[in-house]
Amino acid sequence: MKLKSLSETPTVGGMKFSTFKLKHGVREALCFNEGGVMKIVSPLFIILFMLTTRVYATDFEHDSAHNKTNASLTDSPLTEAGNDTFGTIQEVIRKLNRDSEVDWSKVNLEVLRKHLLDMNDMTTNIEVISQRAVDRGVRIRVRPTTLRSESALDRVFSAHPAQLKSETGWEMLVQKNEQMYTLTVTSGKPTEVDKIRGLGYIGLMASGSHHQSHHLMMAKGETPHHNH
Repeated sequence: MKLKSLSETPTVGGMKFSTFKLKHGVREALCFNEGGVMKIVSPLFIILFMLTTRVYATDFEHDSAHNKTNASLTDSPLTEAGNDTFGTIQEVIRKLNRDSEVDWSKVNLEVLRKHLLDMNDMTTNIEVISQRAVDRGVRIRVRPTTLRSESALDRVFSAHPAQLKSETGWEMLVQKNEQMYTLTVTSGKPTEVDKIRGLGYIGLMASGSHHQSHHLMMAKGETPHHNH
């Protein structure tokens, strides 16, 4: 049988194909595998083989990239621990572990956990009823939406006004009428009045940098202030 070589394809999957033409005009092909064994196969087989090999190669590349991504995630821990309370406690633990002088017999993470729950309640489980400008400041009315958030507001408002004044000089007066709390915040500096109004309820509660240091003190069993 006389064969005439027509073309040669690249090596695919360890197989090298060369297309030939038989005497009677039917295209066949010689397939040389890695062992040098020659086989005559049909062009249809070659096409199917090459398409299958190409799909396999694409899938392999995708799986390789996916595995590299997973490895990267494993090597680079996530920055979020799950929620704010859990993440803060985890950060405190890391800080305590690095402190060679920490007294573990006084550490009390439960106190910190309860305080963080209060902070969550005063942030998410309240409703801001109104806010209006008053002389030198702002007056805000808020209402708790759960029984626990009412208790949380009682605890937070027992200490936050004094803390706000020590850091900013602003006066915060808190009045409670049944389940409604009225906050009046004022400043003796006219240039700060717009800032107070712009901060609003949550901004005034979050102002200052004392929260982080107080959290660490609580975790160590220390008392940052008696009622907070």
